[in-house]
Amino acid sequence: MNFKKTSRISNLLAREYSEDFFKMLVIYKSISASEAASRLNLHIKTAQDFLEELEALGIATKKEVLGKRRPHFRYTMKKKKLSIEIDFSQLVDLNKTERKINLNIREKKNSGAIFIPWGKSRRISSVVVFIGEGRNRKERKINLTEAQGRFLYYLPFPTEMAGNIMSILKKAGIDESLLPEIIDVIEILKKYNVIEVEGNSLT
Repeated sequence: MNFKKTSRISNLLAREYSEDFFKMLVIYKSISASEAASRLNLHIKTAQDFLEELEALGIATKKEVLGKRRPHFRYTMKKKKLSIEIDFSQLVDLNKTERKINLNIREKKNSGAIFIPWGKSRRISSVVVFIGEGRNRKERKINLTEAQGRFLYYLPFPTEMAGNIMSILKKAGIDESLLPEIIDVIEILKKYNVIEVEGNSLT
């Protein structure tokens, strides 16, 4: 089960009326949104949205039936047992991250960012970027891990030739296993026009 689907299911389960709603769905062979709303003392739209989400997630099915005045849908529980398992590693394509190791990067000219050093060590503690212009300009401070700080210390200046990510890792003495967090901060700083990538993009 992917993360987004699990989040949607969790959102349903977290609602204060969800337990009573599922009890009702187990008891009734089928039920309409108006019937469910009256049983649980909910607004009909609340019941309707809940049932529609269950149907979209494949937990319930709906069938249109003819009523006295107009057609309506009746909902039936499709799954009475649900196991939720999340594989967080699926959120990141690490193979794609590793393919970025040979990209050439450098600090972008006139980015306006401020690199704050970590004392007198060869490490940057944080980067301050500015978003917007004039009175609407906002400041965002990005705190760095030790590896990220060491990496950015050796980031080529705008006036220098772009440096290969792998070569910067070696110069900074950073283990290649930390590449994912290095790529992450590069992508963030690229988004704020602090870093430029030569040739290929990071996407």
